[in-house]
Amino acid sequence: MKINPRLFYTGPAIFLAGILMLLSSCGIYSFNGASIDPAAKTVNVHFIENKAPYNNPTLSQKLTEGLRTKITSQSRLAQVNSDEADYIFSGAITGYAVSNAAVTNVEQAATSRLTITVNIDFKSKLNPKANFSQSFSRSADFPASRSVTEVQDNLVTDINKQLVDDIFNKAFVNW
Repeated sequence: MKINPRLFYTGPAIFLAGILMLLSSCGIYSFNGASIDPAAKTVNVHFIENKAPYNNPTLSQKLTEGLRTKITSQSRLAQVNSDEADYIFSGAITGYAVSNAAVTNVEQAATSRLTITVNIDFKSKLNPKANFSQSFSRSADFPASRSVTEVQDNLVTDINKQLVDDIFNKAFVNW
């Protein structure tokens, strides 16, 4: 009798697939690491106002929409405009600053840095212990030979993505 060697490879694969299906069907875990209460159905991401001394006119809209999109695309939560939502995000952009990141040996700026800071308040109606109020800050460097107005669209896009990931992870990923 000849034994098919493929049988040895399908057994563990079927077992692993079963475990993954079991974990994802529980409703608590997902492949992106989010841990959302199975009873939660709604989220309200309030408009994140720009209160920074230097004001980028598109930053508030981009940050708010980025957070809404991240939550609705990576969870089963629906965005609602009600303070009766299961989860509520609110906050403000408090910092938008350009600084020198590195200088040359002749004390001239070689690299500049754009830093964006946002304060976020998160409230969970289902688990008040998960509530937080925290400041998130991210930066990106650019050549000092270029002005911030030349590079800010790309930098803001990159920093915005990082901030959205940080906020999402703080609220929903419990590693």
